[in-house]
Amino acid sequence: MLRNRFGIILVTALAPMIWGTTYLVTTELLPPGRPLLAAAVRALPAGLVLVLVTRRLPRGDWWWRALVLGALNIGVFFALLFVAAYRLPGGVAATIGAIQPLLAAGLAAGLLGERMSARTAIAGIAGVAGVSLLVLRADARLDGLGVAAAVGGAVVMATGVVLSKRWPSPAPLLATTGWQLTAGGLLLLPVTLVVEGAPPSTLTAGNLAGYAYLAVIGSALAYALWFRGIRELSPTNVTFLGLLSPLVATVLGWLALDQRLTVLQAVGGLVILGALVAGQLRGGGARRPTAVTRARITAVSGREPGASAGGAPAAPVEREPASSVN
Repeated sequence: MLRNRFGIILVTALAPMIWGTTYLVTTELLPPGRPLLAAAVRALPAGLVLVLVTRRLPRGDWWWRALVLGALNIGVFFALLFVAAYRLPGGVAATIGAIQPLLAAGLAAGLLGERMSARTAIAGIAGVAGVSLLVLRADARLDGLGVAAAVGGAVVMATGVVLSKRWPSPAPLLATTGWQLTAGGLLLLPVTLVVEGAPPSTLTAGNLAGYAYLAVIGSALAYALWFRGIRELSPTNVTFLGLLSPLVATVLGWLALDQRLTVLQAVGGLVILGALVAGQLRGGGARRPTAVTRARITAVSGREPGASAGGAPAAPVEREPASSVN
């Protein structure tokens, strides 16, 4: 059981690691000044392909649940993410985004009956500190709207993670992933057209390769791994893994773009890894739901809490988003 959980954690960790490549792909391959187009292209085509492949549409309550989760995990999150990225230095946005594990732990306590342990709180604070050492610069300037967007992005992503756990989907993983990517992409499409206008009339081979990578690897594959992790782990466990995203982005900048890596950044990376490991330890962070919580979850999902989508016992509760570069 321990080995199986360790394997699930490692596989789920691939998602934020993939998202950590987004900055490099965006700066090196995509046309400049079109962040919302990149977000819409990441989500909508990948979602539609998964829906066509799985041939499963939502039923009953899952029509509106898929829309809500798609908005939180994809559509609204991406929009706020790019507002923050445009109005704030990247280090500030990443540092604010690092509060997601603490937000998810608090929401999981209220909605899932999990207990937020002192270790989780300390690890969450350490994660924020580690990300700030890794990417924050002393001359970083704050912008009120940008800060609000970054905080809002962290809140909606953490909420999406916890609600994804509270509403276990009866459909296969790829179908559920397709629903959310499609819903999020459909929400992003009109916003993209209004804010950025029509897509460029000409795209280079590099542009197309970048968009294809973001859609296939950065969305279809990464979100399937992420949502699988949400099914098997607790929301808090999953959101701690999101700290890997700025870490991978920084390492890639150092390796591929000759960006300088300081001693403080190295210390920040070690702090992030320590917080991530502490966030995955089991002990006091989760507990069995109370009778009231079990009744509420059963009424919402039609299944006893602790049962997976197929009815088999699932690993403890868990999850999201994700870091500021996904």
